[in-house]
Amino acid sequence: MIYRAIKKIAIYARVSTEEQAENGYSIDAQLDILRNYCTTTQAEVVDEYVDRGVSGKSIDGRYELQRLLKDAEESKFDEVIVWKFNRMARKNIDLLHIVEKLEKNNISFRSYSENFETSTPMGRFALQMMGAVGELERNTIIDNVKMGHRQRARMGFHNGKVPLGYTIVEGKGASREAKTEVIIVEEEAVIVRYIFEQYAAGHGLKTIANDLNHRGRKTKNGKPFSTTAIRDLLDNPMFVGKIRYNQYENWAEKRRKGKSSDTILVDGHHPPMISQELWDKVQLLRKKKGTLPKKRFEGEYLLTGLIRCPECGAAMTASRTVNRSKDGEKITRMYYSCGRFRSQGSAVCHANSVRKVEAEQAVTERIRQAVVNPEILQRVVRSVNERRSGRIKPLRDELTALQTRITSLETKKHKYLELYEIDDIDRDMFSERLSILNKELDTELTRKSKLELELQDDQAEPVSYELVRSLVTNFDALLRNSPFQQRKTFLHLIVKKITLDERKRVDSVELSFNEETDKHFLSIAPSAEIMAEGAFPLFRKEALKSNITISI
Repeated sequence: MIYRAIKKIAIYARVSTEEQAENGYSIDAQLDILRNYCTTTQAEVVDEYVDRGVSGKSIDGRYELQRLLKDAEESKFDEVIVWKFNRMARKNIDLLHIVEKLEKNNISFRSYSENFETSTPMGRFALQMMGAVGELERNTIIDNVKMGHRQRARMGFHNGKVPLGYTIVEGKGASREAKTEVIIVEEEAVIVRYIFEQYAAGHGLKTIANDLNHRGRKTKNGKPFSTTAIRDLLDNPMFVGKIRYNQYENWAEKRRKGKSSDTILVDGHHPPMISQELWDKVQLLRKKKGTLPKKRFEGEYLLTGLIRCPECGAAMTASRTVNRSKDGEKITRMYYSCGRFRSQGSAVCHANSVRKVEAEQAVTERIRQAVVNPEILQRVVRSVNERRSGRIKPLRDELTALQTRITSLETKKHKYLELYEIDDIDRDMFSERLSILNKELDTELTRKSKLELELQDDQAEPVSYELVRSLVTNFDALLRNSPFQQRKTFLHLIVKKITLDERKRVDSVELSFNEETDKHFLSIAPSAEIMAEGAFPLFRKEALKSNITISI
């Protein structure tokens, strides 16, 4: 008799909110099909990983997929099966990357609908072809949508959200383009006209933002005005009756680097808010100021964006003052000042400036003390482990409460299904109620997945004193013996934030180490001459397997 090992299967299912609404995709249907398949093939289902209401554009926010990849590293199953390959990823490169991770752990990937699996050469070939076809379909749909938006823009109609001063109302025409209409909101338009008039009168971006914030004015999103918000309004031709479209391409990925060479600028159907004369004057000033040399601060600022304002918590940025001594010599003093104050003015926060040299010395000295003083580092390690263990109980309590709500929602769902089967409920009412329950259930299940992933990380072994001392020692050695650009890179990679107390002195330095920073930046040993006496070697037997955050 030949013994046949039972294959261990992991089921993965996903559906986005849009797919549920538009195409009727169902998580339950996917799971039922895959469970039946496993039963038919006499395979054991080790676990089910379900991302509900989540897009397949990236791994971010897909906590169940992240948990699946973690379990794959521990070889908890032999194969991952999905209903269709695009449940795993929308982009071909992401799909191949995920499959490669699985194959490194001798785990195959199978698509039920496309009927292939990656343990054979033909299966891998089919995966690449199907992934390419799927991505082509997705890109074709995106191009069609963009084509429609471009045509709408060429006809003078606005796409998407409108800026401050305008709103969208129901139109009077019967055509698709005329179903909506852009009109002026006069109480907002007053603010926009004031901004243009003030800038045309010679006032700067910060002065205008500060003035509006002191008067309690808000942006379209209900936030205080910043210099960026003022600049974007001044550069928007919609206020002079124009429609601009396709200024940037692939904004989500390229941001301002994706500036388009095919920008559409035409007369719009909406009413202008300011005169052409005022617009031309403002644009002339914008162009003139754009050609002026930008301010360059002398010195090297290591901590920009890392130090937090003690009053509002915003990142502090580089600033300086220039004075003259009694003999006429220029004296430049360098500081870190609140970024919100510099951008939005004193209505939002205050400068809270701290001298550059003192702040940088305080931070590096704090790290050095942790290296040379075992008592300080032992307290840090105890704090880290207590914080990690202290997080578990609240997370477990929340997980228990979540499971209770999930069970209650599933019970309600089954009751409605039973009523529907015996024709004891109106179909429209059933559909509406089921849709609400499914949304609530998806929210709770997504939160449950996130909590389970956090618990999985927090239940790791306690952090050892030797590991933390080694990490901090390496970091300190590299800071002391590297060129400025490298020091700044190290700081921004590993320092999470630096807080100041009420007297504007360094209160705490929060460091965050992970596997990538340890592998790429902390494993290069300095020479024996610059190694601190008694420090641990930089090449460690103990590898860093999870994120460690410490405060010194």
